[in-house]
Amino acid sequence: MKQEVTGKMKPVQILYVCVHNAGRSQMAEAFTNFHSKRLGLPVLARSAGTMGGKEINPMATQAMEEAGIPLDGHSPKILTAEMAESADSIISMGCGVDAENCPVKFLMTDDWNLSDPAGKSLPEVRAIRDEIEVRVLGLLSNLGSTL
Repeated sequence: MKQEVTGKMKPVQILYVCVHNAGRSQMAEAFTNFHSKRLGLPVLARSAGTMGGKEINPMATQAMEEAGIPLDGHSPKILTAEMAESADSIISMGCGVDAENCPVKFLMTDDWNLSDPAGKSLPEVRAIRDEIEVRVLGLLSNLGSTL
């Protein structure tokens, strides 16, 4: 749990990591920030990739728009040491991210082992999106009971 700063709880920072930061980690970040705000929880999510992609997966963008949480303003980001150090929890999306091959050494809190949406059809990406939302809601439920 974070320390209080000027009477307010400093947000718990979650970092979602994958290779390209173009699909799963972006969806997890968006769901976490949306639902934590809706639930009034002091949680802030970010996402990054060990290699970074060129653009957000268009199927992920479409699937999130359908869920009412657009990825407007999102773009792939490269994982930095500062991101890893400021995170309270680092969650791999299950895309073979490992600390040995990562330019930034980090300790994962969890690995969600999700399918990669790259090259998948919209129905397949919707299923991945829905699984991510279920996991995010479970994570927020657990955090909510400790905050």
